[in-house]
This record gives sequence, structure tokens and C-alpha cells, in this order.
Amino acid sequence: MKRSLLILGVLFVFVLTLGSLAFAGGKLVIYSSVDEENANKILSAFSEDTGIKVSFVHLSSGPALARIEAEKNRPQADVWFGAPYENHIIAKDRGLTQPYVSPNAKNLAPNFKDKDGYWTCFYMNPLGVAVNMDQLKKLGAPVPTSWEDLLNPAYKGQIQAPTPQSSGTAYNMVMTLITIMGEDEAFKYMAKLNKNIQTYTSSGTGPSKAVAVGQCAIGIQFTPAFFEFIDKGYPLKVVFPKEGVGFESPAVSIIKGAKHLDEAKKLVDWLISKKGQDTLSEKKTFFYPVLPSAKLGKGMPPFSSLKIITFDGEWAAKNKKRLVQRWVNEVLSAK
Repeated sequence: MKRSLLILGVLFVFVLTLGSLAFAGGKLVIYSSVDEENANKILSAFSEDTGIKVSFVHLSSGPALARIEAEKNRPQADVWFGAPYENHIIAKDRGLTQPYVSPNAKNLAPNFKDKDGYWTCFYMNPLGVAVNMDQLKKLGAPVPTSWEDLLNPAYKGQIQAPTPQSSGTAYNMVMTLITIMGEDEAFKYMAKLNKNIQTYTSSGTGPSKAVAVGQCAIGIQFTPAFFEFIDKGYPLKVVFPKEGVGFESPAVSIIKGAKHLDEAKKLVDWLISKKGQDTLSEKKTFFYPVLPSAKLGKGMPPFSSLKIITFDGEWAAKNKKRLVQRWVNEVLSAK
């Protein structure tokens, strides 16, 4: 009985907290799946530019979707900000978001927006390989230029990459390799690569920290943190394997029943405006803009210069459980 009362008390406080967050002060309330540092950079710039106050709660993709669904009868937030667009398709299909076609959406490529306006992409990140030039010099090893090069025995125990068991970044890498090589050959390749892996990180951004400080010579993940460490003076070089790289394109959606609908629409407008897109570089997020005319961050090659690999997101979602289990069975256990 006491335990039940305690749980009810905690839930009551939680609801009150969210309620005060959503309705007090007229603030636009956001569930952000963008990392906290970069979300703060972008949303602070939006507030400064428009005068609209913002509160945000950081939630990764899965928890954000679960919370939005749990609150569908009494939404506590106005906007879902970030998370790859595939997650926003799920939210649309479950009736959790509402359509809004921004007048600025006409400037985006079709693959960066839902035709009915339920979600709109506002940045993208390619996969990349970062090498610590000081560590490579100590090893007497060359700079890799391809996925195939990463099998070089000189890199044994020198590569960090995330695990697809917990990381969407890693699953993007799995799908990239399957698209390039075919499923069976991709798993043979990853089993060979396993010999050179120092560790698989649970976080998609884990490898960047290790390669920056020289804990390993090579890291594989999406590129923003690599470029940020380079900007801070770390001896890194970013390589895009010549066979091609996958990428993510996070989106923004307006939650169905949003209490601050006009402000939410203004956020969508601003994010894909020239001003909003330039902010990505001006605030040093090192995200790639989805607007071709927007500025690029220091040291970032044009997205158009990269060989980009695309794959069927619906097929990837349907087969994720099977492919991750195959990775555990055939890659993680490879000798």
C-alpha cells in the first residue's frame, strides 16, 4: 500500500512538473532529440531572433516517441525536435503529430520533407572516419581512404566504432555496408573488421572522444564531433571512404494538440530559413544544412562532394532486429 502511494505521488509530481513546463509563461515546449549542447545553441539563437521563449527537455529518439505517445490525450510539449526522420514517420503513422507545410519548405529537396507536412528535416550528418594523425605516425600506418583499407592489420586494436545493439549510428553503418556490398558480404567484411576493433561503444559519439585524445587511432561515427575536435586543435583528419557513406537527416514535427501552435510553426519556418540554416555553422554545431545555399562550418567539405549511400528506411526498420542479432552472432563473436 505504501509503495503504491509512493508511486502515485511520484507520478503526480511528474505530471505537475510537465504541466508547469508546458503551460507556464507561454513558452514553446520542446522534446529535443538533438544533443543538449547543440540544441541549446540552435534554440537560443531562435529565441534571440524571434523573441519566442523556449523550454526543452532532452530525450533520445525512443524515449521521446514513447513519451509523446503516452501523453497523446494531454500533450505536454509542442514540438519534437531532432531524431532521424524515420522516427517522425512512425509518429505520423500513430497519429501523434499534425501537418504544417512551411512556406520555406519549397526550397528543400523532396527527401527532406513529408509531402503532407508532418515532418521537415533541418540538418544532416554523414558517416565518417576520423584518424588521429599523431597516433598513425607512431604506428607507422597509412591514412585509410576506403572501407577496405580499414582491414589493414596495421590497425589491429586501433579502431573504435559504436555497437548497433544500442546505437542508431552503428545501425546506419551496417545498412551502409549492406547497400554497398550486399548483406552476406557486408557481414563477412564486418567480421574481418572486428579483428581491428579496440572496443564497440554504446554511444554513437563515443569513438570521437577516444580518437581525439589518442586512446585509439581511428574512430567511426557521424561527423559533427570530429569537426568540433579539429576546431579545438586536436590532431584529427576526417576521411570519407571512397565506396560511399550513409547519413542521417533529423527532422522536426509539431505534436498533435500543441498548445503553442503559432510559435511551433514559426520554429519550423525559422529552422529551414536561410537565417536558421546559417545558424548551424555560425554556432559551430558542425551539422550539415539541408538548404544548399546555407553556410558550411569550418573544414567541412560540401555535402555534394561526398559519395552518399541511401537505403530503404522502411526495410531497415523491418529488418533491424534480425540484422542486429546477426551482427551479434557473426561479427561480435568473430575471432
